[in-house]
Amino acid sequence: MVGLVRVYLDTNVYNRPFDDQTQPRIWLETLAFSVILQMIEEKRVALTASSVLAYENSRNPFELRRQWVARCASLANFYQKVDGTIAQRAQVLERQGAKAMDALHVACAEAAGCNYFLTCDDRLIRHYQGQPLLVMNPVDFVVLMGGQVQ
Repeated sequence: MVGLVRVYLDTNVYNRPFDDQTQPRIWLETLAFSVILQMIEEKRVALTASSVLAYENSRNPFELRRQWVARCASLANFYQKVDGTIAQRAQVLERQGAKAMDALHVACAEAAGCNYFLTCDDRLIRHYQGQPLLVMNPVDFVVLMGGQVQ
């Protein structure tokens, strides 16, 4: 796994297949998620999951969706638990305007050494300015990686 691009998927990416697929953007994001899953299964990228993702997923009232997200997250090569340092970083991100759950997800991705945080949330993409973690839409990630992942 050393040297692989590491990604963290926001909960909304995992749930994209359950959204209204008649909307072109949602359909493209769902397709991108499928490509990313293939990259993960082929070990072309490494997935990171977290205790934040597990917690947020446990609160989903739809059993099928909970099972789907858990199954996809089980492909993760890395698992990040929230600790005091992550909680402090999340508080900083919240003070900068991030929503609480988004802040925890991003802080986990940073702590885990991820290269990319993928989300369908335009507000979060615009808001997050941190480096070296790149926050982007899954479609943009697939386009970017198209020529780089073998």
